[in-house]
Amino acid sequence: MYSLSDFDFELPPELIAQTPLAERSASRLLQVQGAQLTDRRFSDIVDLLQAGDLLVFNDTRVIKARLFGVKETGGKIEALVERILDPRTVHAQVRASKSPPPGTRIRLADAFEVTVGERFGEFYTLHFPEDAFALLEQYGSLPLPPYIDHEADAYDETRYQTVYAKEPGAVAAPTAGLHFDQASLEQLAARGVQQAFVTLHVGAGTFQPVRVEDLSQHKMHSEWYTIPPETVEAVRAAKAAGRRVIAVGTTSMRALESGSQSGALKAGSDDTQLFITPGYTFKTVDQLVTNFHLPKSTLLMLVSAFAGYEHIRAAYAHAIAQKYRFFSYGDAMLLTRT
Repeated sequence: MYSLSDFDFELPPELIAQTPLAERSASRLLQVQGAQLTDRRFSDIVDLLQAGDLLVFNDTRVIKARLFGVKETGGKIEALVERILDPRTVHAQVRASKSPPPGTRIRLADAFEVTVGERFGEFYTLHFPEDAFALLEQYGSLPLPPYIDHEADAYDETRYQTVYAKEPGAVAAPTAGLHFDQASLEQLAARGVQQAFVTLHVGAGTFQPVRVEDLSQHKMHSEWYTIPPETVEAVRAAKAAGRRVIAVGTTSMRALESGSQSGALKAGSDDTQLFITPGYTFKTVDQLVTNFHLPKSTLLMLVSAFAGYEHIRAAYAHAIAQKYRFFSYGDAMLLTRT
C-alpha cells in the first residue's frame, strides 16, 4: 500500500520548463522499459513504433478560460471556467476577497455581466448573457498552468494547443500531444502507424496536489470524455493483430481505461473520476507517451501504476540528473506497461 509521501520528490526549480522549444518534436524522450532507461530525441518515436500500432490522441482544445472582472461592490475577481454546461451556463472557480452569493452580478473583462448561481463544491455556476464559447474566445485569456510564471501571449496561444486540437472545452492542454508536429504525424502514418482520437476535456483539477496521506480518502476530480465508435474499432483491430495501443497522454489513458471498466472498450460519453494508483489492472493501453508530472500528483501515481513504482522513481531521478525539462512545456517519456 502506497501513501502520499511515496510520490514526493525534490525538483530543482530551474528544470520547470517556462517556454516551449522552438520546434515541437525537438524535445527529449526518455524511453522506460522496466528498469531499462534510454535517452532519445522525441523525433525517434517514429522509429520506435511499428506498422499496425495504434496511437490514440486526445483532440480536446484549450479554451480561453480565464477572465478578470469586478463585483457590483467594486471588489476585484478572477474567474477560471472549469466546464461549459450549456451554451450560457458554466462552472467556474472564482477568486474574490469574499465569496459571491447567488444572485451576485459580476462584470467581466469590462465587457459583459454574468450572474452567480448555486455553488457546487469549489465551483460556482455562472450564467452568461450569450454564448459562453464566443465570449471566452473574444474576452478570455489562455489559462497557463500555475507553475508557469508569465502571462499567456500569442506564442502560447499556438504552442499550448496540439496541432490536432479540435473539440473546445479544456482548461489545460493534453501536454504529451504538444510534442507531435504535422511532419511527425505524417511520418508515422507513412510507416503504417494507425491514429485514432478520443476527447477528454482536461479540468483545472489536473494541477491540484493530493492533500491526504491515505490515498483511499482522496476525492478525484471529474472530467468529461467521449470515445467514438471508430476508435473502439481501431483498438479492437490493433489488439486482434497483436499490435500495441499507445495512449498519447494521461488524458487519453484515462478516457480509454474509463471506457474499459466493464472489460472491453465501449463507445460513448460520460464523466470519469477514475483514480489510477499502483495495483490497478490496465485493460486497454500497452504503452504511454507522457510528460514529467508534479510531485504528489494523481498523474505521477498513474504512471507509477503503469510502468512500475520503482521504475518511475529511477526514471525521474535519472531525468533530474540529466536535466530533462519538466511539466507542460517539458520533455517526454515513452513508458511500456509492466
